[in-house]
Order: sequence, then C-alpha cells, then structure tokens
Amino acid sequence: QRHMTIGGRTYSLIANPVHEGEEVIGAVIVLLDITEQEQREQLRREFTANVSHELKTPIALVQGYAEGLKEGISDDPESRAFYCDVIMDEAGKMNRMVKNLLTLNQLEFGEEEVSFERFDIAELIRGVVQSCEILIQQKNATVHFTQNEPAYVWADEFKAEQVIRNYVSNALNHVEGQMLIDIRISKGEEPDTTRVSVFNTGKQIPKEDIGHIWDKFYKVDKAHTREYGGNGIGLSIVKAIMESFHHEYGVNNYENGVEFWFELSAK
Repeated sequence: QRHMTIGGRTYSLIANPVHEGEEVIGAVIVLLDITEQEQREQLRREFTANVSHELKTPIALVQGYAEGLKEGISDDPESRAFYCDVIMDEAGKMNRMVKNLLTLNQLEFGEEEVSFERFDIAELIRGVVQSCEILIQQKNATVHFTQNEPAYVWADEFKAEQVIRNYVSNALNHVEGQMLIDIRISKGEEPDTTRVSVFNTGKQIPKEDIGHIWDKFYKVDKAHTREYGGNGIGLSIVKAIMESFHHEYGVNNYENGVEFWFELSAK
C-alpha cells in the first residue's frame, strides 16, 4: 500500500497478487481517493496541537500559583489575594475557550439550527453596547452609534447578536489613539441587504495577516491577545455564523483604524 499525490489530490494505491496455484498470474490494483480523509486528519492534528498550546500556559499558571498558596510562599493577605485572582482569571480564560470551541464545533458541523426571523438590528446593537458599558468605561473609550430609526433584517437574532458581540469585543480589545468605536448601519452592497460595520481607531491589520484572521486560533499580535485573554476563536465563530446565513462579511483597513462588517437580508 502506498500513498501518492496527483494533481493536488491524495490517493492510496493497494495492490494484491492474483495466484493460480503457486504461480502469480496478475494483480488486483485499487486506487482510492483519500484527499478528504487526509485533510480531516490534518485538521484534527492542527486542532489538537492548537488546543494543547492554548491550554498549556493557563494550566501552568494555575498549577504554579495553587502550589504557591499550598506551600504558603507568602503570608501577606494581599499576595494571597493576588494568587487567587490569577487562578480565577486563568480558569475563566480556559472556560471561555472551551465554550467558544463548543459553539464553533456546533456551527461548523451544522448541529445548530438557524431560525430566521424579522427583527430590529438597531435595537439589538443598542442592547449589546449597553451591556458592554463597564468595559467601555474601563478602556476610556467612546462608542458612537446614532441610529435612532429601526432597521429591520431577516436572520437568526441570537447568532446575529453573537456576530455583533464578537465585533464590539474585538474593537474594545484593539482600540487605541482617539479611543473611538464607531458602529454604523447602512445599505449593503448586495441588493436588499443591510450592512453593519464596527470601526475602531488604532493599528491596521498587517496585509499578510488579513487572509488568516478568520482562521481558528490565529492571532495577529500574540502578546497583546494573551494580555486581554483572547484565544483567536471569536472571528472564526463570526465566519461560521455568516456562512450559515449565506451573507457577506469582511474587514477593511483605514489610515486611522480597522472596520469589521457584515451584511444581512433586509427583506
């Protein structure tokens, strides 16, 4: 049995001899296309390696600080409180990552039903912004969203909210400079669609990273992502949701920042 690659596809070649008595009179050759199988195996290996890498640091920190508490490295109440905070923070990061992975897995394998309904996306955005008020204050950021009129769209409202939350959360994690986040509703490029965009002032996304930001576990700035507890899954969830909606989504670099957007049916 041998594997070979022809025209970008992988094949498994299996050959067995055909006997007549003790004499070999021929062979049966079977050629199997195992491209999808190989791709799935490669994805499984990458997924396992990425999850192991992501969990390695928080597990090491939890173990180290827990051992420090047990051994009584410091009797200072303030230090003990700090140790406990680190353990809780790292456990929270692992919990968020596991929840995000479960959500992504359900979306990618079509295990979550998509229930389309008509709703006011402007009201949905206001609710998301309001729920993020504490985080906005902590970042000393300003969020502009001035849409007063209703903007009705057709989509799964819960999943649309996940997209908006991921975009707003991403903006809060990367906003710099003027510390401005601008959310807008406009007419989409496709007929009868509505576009929602979330812009934040700050650094542009490097051109070489643009094509990869929707990939699982991809991080443009690993140190910064680690700092705010990110795991590179949020935009993958956006991608999976928008593809289940069969609508467009994307990102644009501007001189003073970055804009993420998506479109939904307005009819």
